Formats: sequence, C-alpha cells, structure tokens
Amino acid sequence: MKDNLSLGIIMRLIAFTLFASLAAAPVAADCITSQNAFGQYKQALAQTAASQGVGQRGQQALSQAGLSSITWRFESQPSSQTGTLQGDPAQFLAKRSGSSAANFIAQVENRIARNPNTFTAIEQRFGVPASILATIWGLETSWGGYMGRTPIVSGAVTLSSYCRRYPRFVPHAVAALQLVDRGVITAGTQGGPSGELGHMQFLAGNWVQYAVDADGNGRADPYSAADALATAANMLRANGWRAGQPFGQGTANFNVLSAWNDSGNYQRAIAYAAERVRR
Repeated sequence: MKDNLSLGIIMRLIAFTLFASLAAAPVAADCITSQNAFGQYKQALAQTAASQGVGQRGQQALSQAGLSSITWRFESQPSSQTGTLQGDPAQFLAKRSGSSAANFIAQVENRIARNPNTFTAIEQRFGVPASILATIWGLETSWGGYMGRTPIVSGAVTLSSYCRRYPRFVPHAVAALQLVDRGVITAGTQGGPSGELGHMQFLAGNWVQYAVDADGNGRADPYSAADALATAANMLRANGWRAGQPFGQGTANFNVLSAWNDSGNYQRAIAYAAERVRR
C-alpha cells in the first residue's frame, strides 16, 4: 500500500511538472483577430506543439482542425457568457438545466443514491463531497447526457487563437494534441465549444495534469464517469479544497471553485445546490 501511494505521488508530480513546463514555455503562435488567419495560426502552433513533444498523430489532428464557428461566435459575444442572473443561483440552475432548481437538486440526490460506493470512495480519497461533484456533473453534462458536439481539437485550437483568451489557452490546445497522441481522444472526438472533454468537461490541460484512473482498468478516461469524478475531486483538492469544511459563499472552499469555473454565477450555483442536497 505504501509503495502504491508513493508511486501515485510520483506520477502526479511528473504530470504537474510536465504541464507546468508547457504552460511556462515560450508561445510561438500569435493570436488572431480574423478568421481568415486561422491557417497561419495553426502553422505557428504546430511549431510550438512540436517543441512540446507532440507527435505525428497530434500534428495531423492539428492540420485537420477547422476553425470552430460556434467557439469564435461565443468568444465574440462575451456578455452571453455571464447572463443577467447575477446573484440568483436558483434562476441560474433553472436556466442551465431547463427545469426548476428544486428538480435539479432532486436529480443530484438521485445520482448520488445510484452511485453511493463511487462517491464514498472518492470523498474518502480526496475529501470532496458527493454533493459538490454530482452538482458539477449535472451542470456540465446533465450527468453524461450531453457532452458536446464540437470537435475538441478544433474548439481548443480556435479558443487558443482568439486574442481575448490568448495565451492562457494555448497550453490547453497543445494538451489536446498530446491527448490525441496518447489515444485518449481522436481528431474527431466531440466535446464542448472551448475544447472541453468527457463527463465533467475538462479543459485538456487540466485532464493531463490531474487525471485519475478510479475504475482500475489501467487508464484514466474522461469518458468514464468514475475517472472523471475522481479527477475533478483531485483537481479541487490540488487547488486547496479542505475536507470536511463548509463550502458556502465566503469560505475557503467556495474560493477553490474558481479553479473549476471563474464565473461567479457558476460558483454560487454549485454551492447553492450542493448545500441543499440531503445527506
């Protein structure tokens, strides 16, 4: 047990070091303000990716990537990302889920009840409660019901090219190409418009850094619910989550939610729903 724990710590340190070096690496590609410059951006990004060890499959996926019109349109209208429901988490939940906040919370409770062993094991390992994880899962993909229709590589590369997001998202675009190299995704795998993947809609760089094989099949897979939930818990813990502590607005754990999503509306909605889940 001790040897396995030590190995796990070593592997997480290696993953962290690799992603940290990627994030700190010089970025050769320049952001673009015109969709017509996307081809030139991809050529420059290919050089950056090659310097980070992206191989043939990843480079081919980059060459095949098209500019995602939905991603570009979404980024061109930043007001659409915040909405008008400031400070009202119940309305945010209703709008996001297409139902009432009460119904959404009931579904969170049902999802936990259907997977008690998975959630218990994850909380024991990482200290993040089921109510938080199941709430995020529901907000992101309706518990795996909808994981997106945008090619992940195209979405990630398009987002990284957009000047409002550059260069923060370049490492995530390169990480998406690394995941193609590793066989975690393909050039055509679909996800969110910003290149999010799997049950919990991770950005590719976050998956590379925090991925956990929770179902014990030898590989961390964002399309395995257990792996995705455990990876989310690992990410929150790594960013300062404190086991057994409250997570309402104004607490240290609430602040950790910004590592998941930097929208105040989103953070308040997570805390609001999770606090109302029956234990």
